[in-house]
Amino acid sequence: MKVLIIGGGGREHALAWKIGQSPRVTEVLSLPGNGGTPGNVTGASDPEALAAFASNEGVDLTVVGPEAPLTEGIVDLFEARGLRIFGPRRDGARLEESKAFTKEILLEAGVDTAAHGTFVTAADAHAYIDQQGVPIVVKADGLAAGKGVTVCTAAEEAHRAVDEAMVDNAFGDAGARVVIEEMLLGEEASFIALVDGKNVLPLASSQDHKRIGEGDTGPNTGGMGAYSPAPVVTDEIFQRATREVCEPVVAALRARGIIFKGVLYAGLMIHEGRIRVLEFNVRFGDPECQPLMMRLRTDLLDLIDAVIDGTLDQISIEWDPRPAACVVLAAAGYPGTPTRGDTIHGLEEAAAVPDAVVFHAGTKAGPDGTIQTAGGRVLGVTALGNSIGEAVATAYDACDKICWPGIQFRRDIGHRAL
Repeated sequence: MKVLIIGGGGREHALAWKIGQSPRVTEVLSLPGNGGTPGNVTGASDPEALAAFASNEGVDLTVVGPEAPLTEGIVDLFEARGLRIFGPRRDGARLEESKAFTKEILLEAGVDTAAHGTFVTAADAHAYIDQQGVPIVVKADGLAAGKGVTVCTAAEEAHRAVDEAMVDNAFGDAGARVVIEEMLLGEEASFIALVDGKNVLPLASSQDHKRIGEGDTGPNTGGMGAYSPAPVVTDEIFQRATREVCEPVVAALRARGIIFKGVLYAGLMIHEGRIRVLEFNVRFGDPECQPLMMRLRTDLLDLIDAVIDGTLDQISIEWDPRPAACVVLAAAGYPGTPTRGDTIHGLEEAAAVPDAVVFHAGTKAGPDGTIQTAGGRVLGVTALGNSIGEAVATAYDACDKICWPGIQFRRDIGHRAL
C-alpha cells in the first residue's frame, strides 16, 4: 500500500521510518518532507490540494504529523471524499487549538487541572493577575507555535505577557483570548495514547526538555531532546493517567458528540502522587515521537488501522524493553531566527553508530548531494541503550560526529531521569 506522511519535521521522519518497516507498505511519500525523508513531494499543503493529491496518486493512507492541518479540518475533508486518514476531526482537534476549550472538557470530565480564568479583554486579565498574585502562567488560547506560554514569577512579567498577546497582537488571533492559571509544582511528563473514538491504548511514557539551555534554563523551544520511558511515570501513575485522565476526557468528548480518533497527548504535572493536566496535543510530540518509534516493536500500520477502524481493544502493543533517548541538534540563532544553508558534515559517520538513528527535521538537500540546515531544530539523533544513561551516551557519541557552523545542543538530556 502507498502511505502519505504530511509534515516535514523530525516527528514526520520518525513516522515515515517506522511505517516504511511494515511489510504491507510498498511506498512512503512525504509532503513536504525534509532532507532525510523518503519520497518527498512538492505542492500546495492546504487540505483541498492534499485531498486531490491523495486521490489522484492512489494513496491508501494519509498520516497527519503536525497540528495545523488537523485544526483546519483535513480529516473531515478526507473522510467526506472517502479517503483513509489518521488523525482527529476538526472538533476533536480543538483540544490543541483552544486552551479554553480544553479547560471546559477537563472540568466536564472531572480531571484535575490548574485553577484558572479565561479572558477576552486585557483589563479583566490584568485584574485577575492583581487578584491572584504570582507565580502565575499566562497562555495565549490558540496555536502559537509553542511560544504563547509565559511562566511569570513577577507581576510585571505577567502583565507584560497579557499585553503582548492581547494588545500588541504578538500571536495574532491565537492571543485574542488568554487563559491565566496557577503555576503547578512537580515534574512534567508526556503521556501519549492512541484513541479510536472509545478505546484508549496508552503508549510508553516519555519526557522532553523544552528549554534551550542546560539545567533547563533559557527560553522555551519546540523541544531540545526527549527520552522514553520517564521514570516519574511509575506503573501506578501510568495506570491512573489512563483511567483518570484519558478515558474520562474521551468520554466527555463523546458526550458532546465528538468522536475522537487519533493521538491524545496529555502534558502532565506529577507532584507527590498527584496528576494534573497542563494541556493536550492531538498529535505525536516532537521530539518524543523519535524515541517512541525507536522502541516500538508493533507494526505502526496495524495500530493506525485499529484507531481508524475502532478496534483498539483487539490489539496489543509491544515495546523494546531498552530505553531510548533523542538529542536535538539546533542551528545557530535558535530559538530566535536560525541560520540556514550551512552544509552538515558527518551524517554517514553518525548513522554508522550502532543502535543510533539520525532523524532529520530542519534539513534540505543541497547541491552535489550535500544536506544543509533549513530550520531551527535540524536533527534528532536518537539511540537505544540498556539504560537511559547508555542510550544518552550512544546518542551523544553519534552527535559528536556531526558538525556545521554554529551547531548547538544540550549536553544534559535525560538529567531528570539520571
